[in-house]
Amino acid sequence: MSSLGMEDQIPLGAAYMSDKVVQAVAEVLQSGWPGPGPRAEAFEQAFARYCDGAFPVAVSSCTAALHLSLRLLELAPGTEVITTPITFVATNKVLLYEGLVPVFADVDVATGHICLDSMRAKISDKTGALLVMHYAGQPCDLDPIYALAAEFALPVIEDCAHAAGASYDGHRIGSHPGFQAFSFQSTKNVSAVDGGLLFVRSEKEMLRARRLRWMGIDSSTYERTGVGVLNNDYEVAEEGYRYAMSDLNAAIALVNLEELDAANARRAAVAARYSEAFVDLEGIDLLKALPRAQSSYHLFPVLSRNRDGLSAALRQRGIVTGRHYRRNDAYPVFTSAHLPGADYFSNHVLTLPMHPALTDTQVDRVIAAVCDHA
Repeated sequence: MSSLGMEDQIPLGAAYMSDKVVQAVAEVLQSGWPGPGPRAEAFEQAFARYCDGAFPVAVSSCTAALHLSLRLLELAPGTEVITTPITFVATNKVLLYEGLVPVFADVDVATGHICLDSMRAKISDKTGALLVMHYAGQPCDLDPIYALAAEFALPVIEDCAHAAGASYDGHRIGSHPGFQAFSFQSTKNVSAVDGGLLFVRSEKEMLRARRLRWMGIDSSTYERTGVGVLNNDYEVAEEGYRYAMSDLNAAIALVNLEELDAANARRAAVAARYSEAFVDLEGIDLLKALPRAQSSYHLFPVLSRNRDGLSAALRQRGIVTGRHYRRNDAYPVFTSAHLPGADYFSNHVLTLPMHPALTDTQVDRVIAAVCDHA
């Protein structure tokens, strides 16, 4: 165990809130309306403008966004969804909510992304959708994925939890033809403390998703409140969920969205320092950058041939690391598959500290520690 104090630790990720965020939160609390309302609507529109995305639906988490995309597809229980095993477990747990069958494709060890050839090999007459994840903030190679989807008439769901501000071929993630689910959890590139957003494909889907996020009720509480009087005359059109984003979370997200480009630029600068230092380092492999993609650098994973030893050595020097991720099919809730790429990746990946508040001195400490112990 490291003898360094907490003040000397370098965290893996961090949520730093400016005075402007504190002021925005105070204004919401003082307004008397912290629940879903006008600020959540304002954030929907602001994020849609930023991403050049149509039909936004602000929700309580990326998990909620992913779940709503499946509800909109109305896939029959037992339908298979081809998905990645290298992601946070929520990506694939939502398939179980709908009685769907996760079919895990392998990943490309060079990127951590779902492998196109493996996806194609897994497609059958039981397949209902393709689910991809922009791992660590680096966009997947979307053109061939969408071409594959079009060939088999399959919808695409993009897990964009890491990808706020990322772009592919000059277009923001969030602007492509499928569903895109974003996360605004506390340490994400845009923090709302917690929250999410789903881009859908049509106005009809947007209106239904907005109803589904509020228990299937045909109008929100804010819409039914006027001059201090609550109108309880509403219809419950279908089964729904408690998935709406609050104005409190939206107010935080609106401020942090203004800082996204600057924060991602700092992340990119840290990533450039790491990459330059580790490019020829024995025992460390950097992930491959796609030439058509601009990463948001939510995470900075490397592949280490001595991952556990390196992690322990960095911990002794007060540097927190992570493992993103354990291959999901290894969890007993799922069915395991033969995935040699995912197996190698899961057993060698080590995530280094990455967030915009990292100082140059802290980056130097991380680099020195990795170079000493790789």
